[in-house]
Amino acid sequence: MLLTYNLKHNRDYVKELTLAKKIAEFAIKTRSNSSKDVRHIGLKSAMANQILRKYCRRGIKKASNVKLTIPGQSVRYDPKTRMTTIPCMKLDLDCQYFPLFSRIRQIEIGKEFAHLSVDVQEAPVASATKFIGVDCNTTGHVAVASNGATGKTYKLGKSAIHIHTKYQSIRKRLQKQGKYHLLKQIKNRESRIVRNLNHHISKKLIQIAASENCGIRFEKLSGIRKNKKHSKSFRYSLNSWSYYQLQKFTEYKARFQGIEVVYVAPAYTSQTCSKCGSLGDRNGKKFECVKCGHADHADVNASFNIGNPVSYCAFDPHRIKNMILLHADSDVCKGSTDTPQTATQKMTVTIEPLAL
Repeated sequence: MLLTYNLKHNRDYVKELTLAKKIAEFAIKTRSNSSKDVRHIGLKSAMANQILRKYCRRGIKKASNVKLTIPGQSVRYDPKTRMTTIPCMKLDLDCQYFPLFSRIRQIEIGKEFAHLSVDVQEAPVASATKFIGVDCNTTGHVAVASNGATGKTYKLGKSAIHIHTKYQSIRKRLQKQGKYHLLKQIKNRESRIVRNLNHHISKKLIQIAASENCGIRFEKLSGIRKNKKHSKSFRYSLNSWSYYQLQKFTEYKARFQGIEVVYVAPAYTSQTCSKCGSLGDRNGKKFECVKCGHADHADVNASFNIGNPVSYCAFDPHRIKNMILLHADSDVCKGSTDTPQTATQKMTVTIEPLAL
């Protein structure tokens, strides 16, 4: 598995980054991939070659935020001292806080951070007999996780809807004022905040699964935005819903610890009673079973059904045949420098109150 870690290098590389941008602009203009053509610029050939390869491709029209890229062949790593040395930059990086990795693929250096892409050995995934069901939502809590074996419920990510509502109002105000140059900055800020929130939630889900020795079950929500027409007020929440990012973050963190992640079909998960398996009535966040009288929070009821898909197929036994969908993401398995970064060890997770 390919993971990317960030380290502060505490060096001033403004001059080298300026030269790297000139090479990137030259590659876009001429589509040249030979370091001989940019030798006069004065950047080391090991870095110049990587920049040329990246920016000489068709489709790239602008060079922005160009980083110094060093291939793994030009990097020295000492497993005993856990130090990484980049001879062409005269830079030493301390990797003692990283998990053990087999080799370094490449290092990208920016103004403040060095981004190390390394190969990390995946833990063998054990087939789980118990699962934590995770119900992803557009409103309320982002994720509601429940363990049917213990009856515990965890509600995570309550602040997401407030974040989206806040930045939606800011964008509306900027559009009315004609400050269109600020809209992209606001959008990027919102996406960074939500990305960080998803990292916290996924890390907490992995901690719960590891402590309770369970696997994790999600709903397979692909195409959920195309199922029917929605009201204008709900449409924004649906389109800003980052369930896919949360599931991918959870997947690669689970591979790192050998936790099994599977997917189930989302049909009837929130309309079926988690106690008797009969269809009930759902009204907003309230669920009530007309047969056994069981009443619960709709998201909590759905999470119990996701953790135990057999229960909500009781009214139709034929549905269980195609219910469980094992999933493996090819990009994460093969490895990519775009693989999401791991959550840092110093991150803290805030769990919202469990009151229904």
